[in-house]
Amino acid sequence: MGKQLIQQRRGKGSVFRAPSHRFFTDSKYKASGEGFIVDIIHDSARYCPLMVTKFKGVREFLIAPQGVRVGNKISYDGDAKVGNILSLEKIPEGTQICNIEIAPKDGGKICRSPGTFATVIGHEKDRCIITLPSKASKKLSNKCRATIGIVAGAGQKMKPFLKAGARFYGQKAKGRYYPVVSASAMNVVAHPFGGKTSPGKPRSISRHAPPGKKVGSISPKRTGRGK
Repeated sequence: MGKQLIQQRRGKGSVFRAPSHRFFTDSKYKASGEGFIVDIIHDSARYCPLMVTKFKGVREFLIAPQGVRVGNKISYDGDAKVGNILSLEKIPEGTQICNIEIAPKDGGKICRSPGTFATVIGHEKDRCIITLPSKASKKLSNKCRATIGIVAGAGQKMKPFLKAGARFYGQKAKGRYYPVVSASAMNVVAHPFGGKTSPGKPRSISRHAPPGKKVGSISPKRTGRGK
C-alpha cells in the first residue's frame, strides 16, 4: 500500500505547520500622528527587518524601508520622506512606495518583501495608479496608505547558505518544506510517479479524482512541451 503523499501530510498541519509561536508580531498600520523609531529588529517570520516605532506612547511594528535609522521621526501625515506613511492621494508621481494597502485600513498587503517597491505613476478622481514590481499597473483607492521608500534587506537572499544543514534550519524556522524532492526521484511506495525502472503513470488526472489521486496535471487542456 504506499504511504501518504507529502501534500497530504502537509495538509494535515502537524509536522509542516509554521511555528507562529516564534513569530514576533504582525506589522500593520494602526497608529496615527507623529512618532519616532525606537529600534530595528529581526523577525523570524520575515526576511525584511521591522522598525519598532512609538506614537504617543503606543508601540507599533512596521516594515522598515531602506535608509531609516533609530531616532528618525516618522509621520502618518507629513511630506513624502522615506519612512513616512501617507495616503496615496498625498504621494507625488514618481515616488517609490512599499507596504501598500489594497483596501483602506487593511494594514498593508503589497510590496512587503525585501527590495520590492511600487511606483506612483498617476492620479485620477478617486483612484491612484501604481506600477508593481511585475510591471503590471494597478488602480487603488486614494485613501489607501503606503510607506515611502524601498523595503530593506534586499541583499539577504543573495547570501549563500554554504551548507545543506544551514539551509534546512533556515527553512524550518519559517515552516517550509525542505529538501524538495521531485516525484519521479522517489520510491514506488512514496508517490504515483516514483520508481525509476517503471514507466510511471500518465500525468493527466481527472478534476473529480479524490485528493489522494489528484497529483500531476489536473484536467489539462493539453500536455507536452509548448511549441
